Amino acid sequence: MVFKSASEVRGFGRQKGHTETYRGAKYVVEFLPKLRLVVVVEETEVDKVIDTLIAAAQTGQIGDGKIFVTSVERVVRIRTGEEGAEAI
Repeated sequence: MVFKSASEVRGFGRQKGHTETYRGAKYVVEFLPKLRLVVVVEETEVDKVIDTLIAAAQTGQIGDGKIFVTSVERVVRIRTGEEGAEAI
């Protein structure tokens, strides 16, 4: 079972912002466009998903991103009331 979601977000880490010029005025862009992926899988699939994400996203440059692994205590599908793996 897999749940996937992607969101366009803005933020910065070590990259910080950068300066741009618009109509002759300089301004600092502090937040940079990013992509946030949320993937929920069964515990037995975690290492496989991490390896796949690293293989697809790693460039060796600042900004490659981070992977956070957390436990999901409970999942409930609102429409049907299903819980656990069936709700994913």
